[in-house]
Amino acid sequence: MAEKFKTIALIGKYQSPDIGAPLGALARFLTERGIQVLLARQTAERVGTLGLPSENLPELAARVDLAIVMGGDGTMLNIARTLVEHNVPLLGINQGRLGFLTDVSIDTMDETIGRVLDGDYITEERILLRSSVWRAGEKVFDGCSFNDVVVGKGTIGRLIEVIIYIDGDFVYSQRLDGIVVATPTGSTAYALSAGGPILHPSVEAVALVPICPHTLSARPIVLNSHASIEVLVTHADDARVHFDGQRHFDLIQGDRVRVGRAERTIRLLHPVDHSYYAMLRQKLHWGEKL
Repeated sequence: MAEKFKTIALIGKYQSPDIGAPLGALARFLTERGIQVLLARQTAERVGTLGLPSENLPELAARVDLAIVMGGDGTMLNIARTLVEHNVPLLGINQGRLGFLTDVSIDTMDETIGRVLDGDYITEERILLRSSVWRAGEKVFDGCSFNDVVVGKGTIGRLIEVIIYIDGDFVYSQRLDGIVVATPTGSTAYALSAGGPILHPSVEAVALVPICPHTLSARPIVLNSHASIEVLVTHADDARVHFDGQRHFDLIQGDRVRVGRAERTIRLLHPVDHSYYAMLRQKLHWGEKL
């Protein structure tokens, strides 16, 4: 039986002052449906309270049945990582550009969300990555990623040298611009630009995609999602590891970046007529006449 939502959090893109009007309209729509609506405090600081009670995200997550995120994929990535421990389902309204994760149109949000409130929706589980950086045998940094973990060159722009291990087995050593470890969600992001495969969200896998390798034989590898991946930086004048392109940590020679599947998953809600392949056709402009 579809879950009924009595309390819903509204979260808007923090840097967008234009988000206030559509958020206010959505809040009125939900209130008229008898829903208790709470606003993320970080959003309220930008657009005002809209007449709604506001709380910080952790407190908000403990009270709501659903979080509706209005913005772009970057906003959804940030909110997903923040709320993953609370197991709150997320629904995204696209106010960005591509919108692979925020797939509800802002122009039809009342109709679409009305159907979701009536129970007409599907739930999708998405995996995340948990990563750590080890230096001289000690963990010096860790992070969670929804899209990808990227070990790459920094501002100097010189190739880095790495050794890749999977489940403790040596795979290869390589000189390259970087290496992407991508979830199925992230397979349509940086990994796609680097020539990686598109992974359907239901596939229990991650993609290991080299960026501009200094060889013609390096190819992407698709791994079981429970594989343990280690990237050893053997030479780098300037290197960094990026988490979803939103957090980073500077690396030095000898650092080891270890990547594995996170224990928890993200629950995304979609309209019942949602089609992943139709979304790909639209976002990637497949089938258009040149």
